[in-house]
Amino acid sequence: MSTNKTTCQYKLMASRDALEIIQGKWRIPIIISLSYGNKRFGEIQRDITDISSKMLSQELKALEMNKIVSRSLINSLPETSEYSLTPLGLSMKNLLEELLKWGIYFREESIKK
Repeated sequence: MSTNKTTCQYKLMASRDALEIIQGKWRIPIIISLSYGNKRFGEIQRDITDISSKMLSQELKALEMNKIVSRSLINSLPETSEYSLTPLGLSMKNLLEELLKWGIYFREESIKK
C-alpha cells in the first residue's frame, strides 16, 4: 500500500472519528456554552434555549463518554452537578473558531445575489 493511500485512509478515519463526536444539532452549542466556563445543567439549558432537558441530558452523557465533558457532583442540598470541558474538549477551541469563521463566510456568500 502506498504512503499516500495510507495517509489518506488514516485522515479519513480520523475525520470520521471527529465528526462522530460533534455530530448533531446540540453538541457544538453545548461545547461552546461550556467554553465560557463550568456550568450547571440549568445554566447550559438557559444558554441553549430550544434544547429539551431530555436531549441535553443525553448529549451531555455522550460528550462525557467521549471525554469531551466532565461532570462533578457539588455537595449541596439538593445535590447538583457541574459540567466542564476536559483538556480534550478544550483542545477544540481552534476548531470552533474556524467553524465560526466559515459559518460567517457561508452566510455572507449564500445571501449574495
